[in-house]
Amino acid sequence: MRLIASLVAAAVVAAPSAALADTVPPDPAPGGPQRPYEADVAGPDNLDTLTAAVTPDAGRSVTVELDRRSRTASGVMSAAARRFVFLFDRSLTLNPDAFPVCARTVIEASGPGACPGGSRVGGGVGTSFGGQETEVLVFNTRIGRLRGVLVVFPASGVILEQTLERAAAPYRGSYRWALDEIIPPNATPPGQRAGNARFRLWFGATRMERGRAVGFVERRHPAKVLRFGLWSEFVTGQVVLPQWQTLSP
Repeated sequence: MRLIASLVAAAVVAAPSAALADTVPPDPAPGGPQRPYEADVAGPDNLDTLTAAVTPDAGRSVTVELDRRSRTASGVMSAAARRFVFLFDRSLTLNPDAFPVCARTVIEASGPGACPGGSRVGGGVGTSFGGQETEVLVFNTRIGRLRGVLVVFPASGVILEQTLERAAAPYRGSYRWALDEIIPPNATPPGQRAGNARFRLWFGATRMERGRAVGFVERRHPAKVLRFGLWSEFVTGQVVLPQWQTLSP
């Protein structure tokens, strides 16, 4: 599998809804795992953008690629993230139950190559502010009682967990599912942690089940426009919500 090379030509930036405009965007996934408290630190305001591409596969299956870019007005490195919550259009559904799972303990002990066949459901590339690119692998998993995915950086051994949750109000008019990624605190002081300039992350896999193609991401019903969002919280306490909408393929 590879990254989708091009964005849908007709895509346009989506403005926040009236309920979210001119306010701090509320948490779209407040009921999931909670990040340990960490005091805000001084730092730059991040200027983040999001674009998305949707590519159809067999049956109702699709692949969604989200492309987040971050910069600051002064050109210094962006503040590091605490959380990312990926929001998927309400016409899409995620089907983790249809795919094998890979436990975090398996990857920690033996690497991603030890995961069961069919458990990989995505991938991507992260880009540092120095321009260095890092491969990302995404595996279907269970996180406690919750479904979710593991975002694995093979070069460094870092594993991030994303829990799959229903989007909370006031997002439900546009979004159905949320993948909530918590970046745990570490020994590096928050103000000294590295932000990243860009990441491209895609979700999508297809398998045959009882003679029918089943996708990790599927279209539940036809929609002319697909909406995506990336709720983001940084170590400075800043919260942003870049959004994107594109014509359905």
